[in-house]
Amino acid sequence: MRTASLLLVLPLCACSGAYHTSSDGRLETRINTAYDARDACLVRNVASDSAGGADAEAVARAVAQACTAETEKLVAVSNRDGDPRVADRIRRDSEFRAMGYVLRARGQVTN
Repeated sequence: MRTASLLLVLPLCACSGAYHTSSDGRLETRINTAYDARDACLVRNVASDSAGGADAEAVARAVAQACTAETEKLVAVSNRDGDPRVADRIRRDSEFRAMGYVLRARGQVTN
């Protein structure tokens, strides 16, 4: 009975570390840092570009373009496989977030 229990437990123990490596925590930290840098850039550029009369969508696009370097760093860190769909989603997310920051700066959206 002990042997049977041991034979059942060993394969489960072997899989416990299969999906989590010691570098995952560092990668997650780098991804979070890249997100924070991108978001800080968006906020900084919204503060300088949010002219009240300009079209919000145009301002958001300009703000996202101003933060291309930070967005591309985020793409590089988080898209290790080089999937173009993931990169496209991250870039679209930057524009979406920029729009949110523009609308907040204009008082049109609250948290």
